[in-house]
Amino acid sequence: MSHEAKKFELKGLEGLSDSQISQHRDILYVGYVNKLNEIEDKLKGADRSKANQIYSEYRGLKADETFALNGVILHELYFENMGGRGGNPTGQVADLIKRDFGTIEAWIEDFKACGMAVRGWVVLTYNLWDGKLHNYGADAHNFNFPAMAWPLLVMDVYEHAYTIDYGVKRPPYIDTFMKNINWDAANRRLERIAKLV
Repeated sequence: MSHEAKKFELKGLEGLSDSQISQHRDILYVGYVNKLNEIEDKLKGADRSKANQIYSEYRGLKADETFALNGVILHELYFENMGGRGGNPTGQVADLIKRDFGTIEAWIEDFKACGMAVRGWVVLTYNLWDGKLHNYGADAHNFNFPAMAWPLLVMDVYEHAYTIDYGVKRPPYIDTFMKNINWDAANRRLERIAKLV
């Protein structure tokens, strides 16, 4: 089954040019979708009898599969939770943030600090293992992300997400991201979790 890139209508975002979004979405994200399809096609014919933990074609494909897959999924979640009015969290997500971080302000401080500390992604998650919200940071699509953590809000902090508009200045990009959050998307994701537990 071949995957297709989703369409995300994101224009006129506060502080992010249409060019920044277009190159991120239409070139980089689409590239991940294409590579995932290529990897999955190659896996169909890969010689499993030569699989080896040091090096083998099969090992390389399996490692790259998770990188490309999470590259697709995390970008889709990122684009889905953009295009809102930002502001403070709303709904049940806000209630859980207050429960698990103490205050909205404490969560914002932690989320932004995580954005400065990691190289790739910041993800507010509902962790099914302990039933709490956590901000996790990932240096790559397929590293540093705990099992059982369900993404609610995703921020891309790789340079490609902001260099057209901000150069290498990450702090103003993080502030801009916060102004464009679609909290309805985060609350819909939380509702999906409730159906699982």
